[in-house]
Amino acid sequence: MNVATPDLELGVPVAEYGTGLQVTRVHRAPDACLGGTGDFLWWHGPGPRRGRPLRVPARSAALVPDLGPVATAALLATGTPHGDGLLHRAAGSASAAAWLRDPRPQAGRLVAHSLAAAARALRALHGVPLPPGPQPLPPPGVRRLREWAAGTGPLAPAAARLRRRAREVWGEDRTELLLGWADEAVRASGPGAPVVPLHGWASTGSLVPPRSRGRVALLTGEDLGAGRRELDLGWMLGDLVELAWSSPLHRAAESAGLLSVTDLQRVFLGAYEADGSDTHGSGGGGRERGDHRPSGPVYDPVAVGRCAVLRVVTHMRDFATYCEWSDELLDYLAFTAELIDEEGRRAVPRGVS
Repeated sequence: MNVATPDLELGVPVAEYGTGLQVTRVHRAPDACLGGTGDFLWWHGPGPRRGRPLRVPARSAALVPDLGPVATAALLATGTPHGDGLLHRAAGSASAAAWLRDPRPQAGRLVAHSLAAAARALRALHGVPLPPGPQPLPPPGVRRLREWAAGTGPLAPAAARLRRRAREVWGEDRTELLLGWADEAVRASGPGAPVVPLHGWASTGSLVPPRSRGRVALLTGEDLGAGRRELDLGWMLGDLVELAWSSPLHRAAESAGLLSVTDLQRVFLGAYEADGSDTHGSGGGGRERGDHRPSGPVYDPVAVGRCAVLRVVTHMRDFATYCEWSDELLDYLAFTAELIDEEGRRAVPRGVS
């Protein structure tokens, strides 16, 4: 398919990057003033291997709370249709993923602040009750993962090759474990583990710190869905687990006096665990039903670890599907085998929850 080009009315282009799945273009908004609260427009559009426009699921969009009054939470910047894609407004021109490649200590502190704000926003979203009637679908990422691992749909050549090699490296037992975790992540399992609204792609790539003044934004849109809250938490933490494994900068963070990935995980989970009574927008927040009994965690840490594994495997699968084959994927297969065996425990630091 042809990838739509955003109108020139979006302002001066600042950055552009993408894959076969999604193209991202960042513009300085025409009405921007330096240091403003929404100076940049982020356009997400379909990549050349994606067969349809990006759209926000209507049933899920109606559940996203307005967190404007909650200064400590990230804004859930829900995209509006623009051409074949979605347009978001944010106060920054670079994602937290980009800031994590910056070796300066202040960059790490900015990411930590943004992760805490994202956790508060997710806590509020997860507190919005699902209305009666048909529930939103599970997020598309976990659906893509399940289809790939189970072999139930057509696969791009590189993704099919990756699946064959995964069966060799993982074996049937690990594959079945992964499929079971994917099913558990989108089904209620008792009063303490309900199905809630989900962001669906909470990650450092969708998290935008402010350039100077303004609010953190968590770009929100086509991946909205429903499932257990642990899926959103594990998705963000899996992003950090992958970073700790793949980035020389973050493997050496502690010895360099920088915030480590473990530090960032603690910040994120600590902010989510904190009493959410001041995190309320229209439709949700507070100490949600099913969150806290008299004592105990807001979430199941074992399920969070397993969902972190799902996120890393989904990224691996998407790379093979939308970026072609690379021998680096063989390293990912060995890494994900370790993660499956440990049930993603490194995603949830000791002493948290």
